[in-house]
Amino acid sequence: MTFDLAAYMAERARAVDQSLDRFLPSETASPESLHKAMRYSVLAGGKRLRPVLVAAGAEAVGGSLDAVMPAACAVEMIHTYSLIHDDLPAMDNDDFRRGVPTNHKVFGEAIAILAGDALLTLAFRLLGDSVAAGADAQRLREVFIEVADAAGSAGMVGGQVADIECEGRPADAALVDYIHTHKTAALIRASIRSGAILAGATPEELKALGVAGDDLGLAFQIMDDILDITATSEELGKTAGKDQAQQKATYPAVHGIETSRRRARALIADAHAALEPFGPRALPLRALGTFIIERKA
Repeated sequence: MTFDLAAYMAERARAVDQSLDRFLPSETASPESLHKAMRYSVLAGGKRLRPVLVAAGAEAVGGSLDAVMPAACAVEMIHTYSLIHDDLPAMDNDDFRRGVPTNHKVFGEAIAILAGDALLTLAFRLLGDSVAAGADAQRLREVFIEVADAAGSAGMVGGQVADIECEGRPADAALVDYIHTHKTAALIRASIRSGAILAGATPEELKALGVAGDDLGLAFQIMDDILDITATSEELGKTAGKDQAQQKATYPAVHGIETSRRRARALIADAHAALEPFGPRALPLRALGTFIIERKA
């Protein structure tokens, strides 16, 4: 069965962009500098992979994007907050993100930090809107836990700390796996599972989607590591070659490029196997897996 992933992603990204524009505070609302900074980074573009994964997770168990839109926008805001903070001089010190100057280059470091803080807080406010009044409150509780664990010290923040602390030091395979599964894969896994939870997934379905999410997330970061070496800054929309320059712990640094590619392909194959029980409803997730290993930016 053929599946037009480009059309699928474009349609859902367009809907997410419209909702993000609606959910974000207006630039004219006080404090204007903060709200301009928040909107600047969120609306700068990007693949919208994580909110699309929320939709795909919901669809795999019979749900729809409309029903999980607040959650989809919430994970995109969490992702964007992490990028704003990741680009700061105290961390990766990047000048460009999504093809435009980074937030702190435009608004200053203090406003950039606060814009990230505000996006993280707004994200959890949006998660509270993910379940209609009178609906199953247990689902909302599970989503809050899912996303909080993925975004905090047990997930993305913890992975970022490990990434910073091992910079310039020899890294082994176990450490690189830890960084990647926490810094990147955790939120990708949570995106898929959150959409499914809100759509009423069974425990067995959530387990399978968690396996697929872990595989997709790790494969995504492995390909990111490879693209940092093989792609140009123009293609990436950010500074290429930063990982090598900063001596970061990456898959190519430990395993080499070709072994890293093989590992990414094996992970996607495992994800596809985990998604088999969902049949045609998981076509978007399977296609997104193929996209992850074939993307050029």
